[in-house]
Order: sequence, then C-alpha cells, then structure tokens
Amino acid sequence: MNPSRPRKRFGQHFLTDTRVIDRLVAAIDPKPGQRIIEIGPGRGALTAPVLGRCGGLEVVELDRDLASSLAERLSHPAGLVVHQDDALSFDFGQRAGGEPLRVIGNLPYNISTPLIFHLLGQSEALSDLHFMLQKEVVDRLVASPGGRQYGRLTVMAGFHCRMERLFDVGPAAFDPPPAVDSAVIRLVPKRLSQDDRDLLPALDRVVRSGFGKRRKTLRNSLRGMIDPDRIDALGIDPSARPETLDLDQFRALAGLIEPDKAQSAFR
Repeated sequence: MNPSRPRKRFGQHFLTDTRVIDRLVAAIDPKPGQRIIEIGPGRGALTAPVLGRCGGLEVVELDRDLASSLAERLSHPAGLVVHQDDALSFDFGQRAGGEPLRVIGNLPYNISTPLIFHLLGQSEALSDLHFMLQKEVVDRLVASPGGRQYGRLTVMAGFHCRMERLFDVGPAAFDPPPAVDSAVIRLVPKRLSQDDRDLLPALDRVVRSGFGKRRKTLRNSLRGMIDPDRIDALGIDPSARPETLDLDQFRALAGLIEPDKAQSAFR
C-alpha cells in the first residue's frame, strides 16, 4: 500500500499549495529552540519548512504507515520526533514538561471539534495554536452572539483563548480537494486565574445545557439548575435564548451554581 495515498477513514486532505504553505509557516513564525508539536503531518508539507526553521519538531500521526515513512520522506532530518498516536488522547501537557508548547497542524476535519476541546483542556501548557480547519469550524470559533454559528465551541474556546482568523484557503490547495473551504486560525491561551479554573465546571454545565436545547429559552434550558428569578436578577432576560448571550453573561450564570453541584465534564 502506498503510504502517501490519502485515506478517507482518516479524513486526510494533504496540503500541497506551496503559496499557502509559505503563508502558514510565516504566520506560525517558528524560531530555533521553541517547543513545537505538529498534529497530522501527513506527507510532511508543513513539517519540512517548520523543522528547517526551528531545528526540532515533534509530530503526532495516527496513520501508522505515514508515521513510519515520514522520516525517510524528509531524508531523516535531525530533530524530528515522530509519535504514532491518536491526537485525541495524546497528553500535550506531559510533552510540554513545564515549557511553553506551540501546537500546529492541518487538522482532519472529522475530528477537529473534539480535538480542539481536548487541547483546551490542556491550554495551561500551551503558548499558542495555529490550525488549518474547515471554514465552518473557524466561523463557529469566532462567531458573535446572535448568529447561527455561535454555540458551545465559541463560548468555551473564548473562555480559554484569544482567537484570530488569519486567512481562508480554497479546496484546490489540497490533495484530494475537500468539498468545503478551509481557514487558518490562531488561538492564544489566556492565563486563567484560580477563580477562572474554579468556575470552569459550572460554566461548562451551563453552556452545555443552554446550547443542548438552543431553541428553548434560558428559563426552560436551565430549568432545575438556575431559578428564573436569579437569572433576571443578573439583568438577563429569562426568556432570552442562549445564542444571544455573550461570554460575560454565561460567566455570570455559572457563578450562580455552587461548585459542589457542578460536575466537570469538560472535554
């Protein structure tokens, strides 16, 4: 079997456009001595130029054939460490070892949202993230309240990170071309206070409940969790729908839940 042949079950679309690759590398701006991990290196289109600029790079590749052939494909460069592993269960915090860790990659579209949540759960170990994602996912990440793209991903990512949409990429930049457009985004984790960390389980519970029933009003979606009178006392209309609330309003709602009643299910 040809290890470089895209496999549908892994959601593989290999980046091939050199102009897009150059633009992505410039956005990442890797420097010597930085700790960088690339998710899904594939054929090494991004791996090679990043490694060339920083001198050391770790990669996480689920596809066993691609993982085993990557070093040979890149002529066995010094400084390349290959982890044949699933990024969804990979311990990025452990690899950071107390040093700031940068994470980059052209993420498989079929796992991008759960992978982002997995990384947000380890955000204290990360200095920044640069990802190529399906455009729709980037639209959701940077969405404003009130739009149909605004949801749990927006709120929880916004709690953890500052986000910047960098540029869009068309299907022709990939082999095979995906059926959707892509976009590149930069996420820079915030340094959360202890109060922020203590609030996280309650925030996640409120946001999950709200957007799990997004057609319902807050009065109904948070029924049994927060009394409507307490919602109203915050200056938030209990008849509002969750997609109209901003991050600060969700934080205020989360603050009404006692910590011992908020089981953390963040992932």
